[in-house]
Amino acid sequence: MDGKTMVKSGSADGTGDSAANCPKRVSFEDALTLAKFGRFNYVLIAIAGTVLAAVMLEMLSISYVIAVAECDLELTSGQKGILGAMALAGTIAGSHLWGFLADTLGRRKVIIPTLLMTNAVSFASSMMTNFWMITICRFLTGFFICGASASIYAYLGEFHNSRDRSRAIMAASFVHSIGCPLLPGLAYIIINQSWAFTIPILDIVYRPWRLFLVICGLPGFISAIALLKFPESPKFDLNQGNVKRATETIQWIHRFNNGNAESPLQIQLILGEAEVQPSRDHSKGVKAVLELIWNQTAPLFKRPYLHKTILMCFLQFGTYITAHGMFMFFPGLLDQLVKAQEAGIDRITLCDIVYAHNPLEPSDQPTCTQSLSLATYGYSITLDIIYVLGFLVIGLLVNAVGRLAILVFVFTGCGACGVLAVLVDIPLLSMWLYILMMMSGFTVSVVSAVTVDLFPTSLRAMAVGISLMCGRIGGVFGTNLAGLLLDSQCELTFGITCSILLLCSVLSFLIPNINKKVQPDAS
Repeated sequence: MDGKTMVKSGSADGTGDSAANCPKRVSFEDALTLAKFGRFNYVLIAIAGTVLAAVMLEMLSISYVIAVAECDLELTSGQKGILGAMALAGTIAGSHLWGFLADTLGRRKVIIPTLLMTNAVSFASSMMTNFWMITICRFLTGFFICGASASIYAYLGEFHNSRDRSRAIMAASFVHSIGCPLLPGLAYIIINQSWAFTIPILDIVYRPWRLFLVICGLPGFISAIALLKFPESPKFDLNQGNVKRATETIQWIHRFNNGNAESPLQIQLILGEAEVQPSRDHSKGVKAVLELIWNQTAPLFKRPYLHKTILMCFLQFGTYITAHGMFMFFPGLLDQLVKAQEAGIDRITLCDIVYAHNPLEPSDQPTCTQSLSLATYGYSITLDIIYVLGFLVIGLLVNAVGRLAILVFVFTGCGACGVLAVLVDIPLLSMWLYILMMMSGFTVSVVSAVTVDLFPTSLRAMAVGISLMCGRIGGVFGTNLAGLLLDSQCELTFGITCSILLLCSVLSFLIPNINKKVQPDAS
């Protein structure tokens, strides 16, 4: 139920222990505590986790499509790289816009429309017949899904007090990680079907990969419909000066959690919160927005934060080159390795397989891959399971061994595995080394956590946002690097990406006070 349709809770007689003991004027933190942690919170965590899973599906589903749609869309390897990078380019273009709108219009008013628009664009992309049309659609997919991915953490966190906020966000992240194996699972169920039919009006042959894009967009659509029944963040309402609606939202949460088991809350006023945001002069238009963005960003590129900003941005850049850029070609390369193994080829390097599959001289009758082998999906699911378990292990060990040890171990290990993947001539071993190379994505959350500690409160959100934006730029770079060089310079492609990972390992030692607990400041 949204804030406009909620009715005031509270009985006139004020009977019941809860009503009698409930203070009339409370702080926001105390109000959330009185509402309790219950059914509402679990449902919201599940929805937030589904939104995060939807972001993952929308961003990475194209990696399976470019492996099987090369003939339908007449894709070259360079075009595959561009297509794989477009969603990330869209998120880069939309990051500041959606963040600004979420802070001024509301989290819910950004999350729901952007999820619905993403679903519409995903459906449209499934009908595209050439490279440029689907490329534009994938850019718009990233542009819109960025609104939901940038706002859902704030929306979820602002429904929880300081005691429950971190565990709620971690729980939503765990729901998302459980959904990771959904991507190769859906790909196997849908893409490997052999049916096809023609839609004369659109002049397209509708194959399973087109349906796959539509199905991957459904979690976002379902999440948007579910959020229609939820109110705006009470913290946002309070900061906008709408104390009445924030109070009604807290009362609604209490009813959702407790039903008729307890008397309604009798809170009349929420006190002691952050300053109310002043109304903005919209007559200043774009200039005012650009000035606001500049004032929030410029301090990060001045002393004493400049070297920290550059360091964090480069670590995320290096991580995304492999974790996203090289991942776009992961299903296709993995499928080539699996088929070489199934063909009984015991001695051949990964790059020799790539050269054999993509001859330098064009053929009059190119071989088209319309499906992937069963083992390819099995190894992809294994990768996702390793991710789930890896995040769990890192969460348990980070305080014991320290973040520096984790960064150095992951960066060095993944870089070394990537080098060995192109040197060994055993397809099965190359396959596992390639999978281990993809584990570089573990460092994204660790670097983000370090970034939070390195910057004062007033700059932390922007610092994390800029570092992740640089990471996404790295993803675009890595995807296009692989698309342009992989077919003709396979060893060089892996050499560049692995060298950057190893450089990130060395640079990790330069992070100030990385294993020292930084006390929160008052800025």
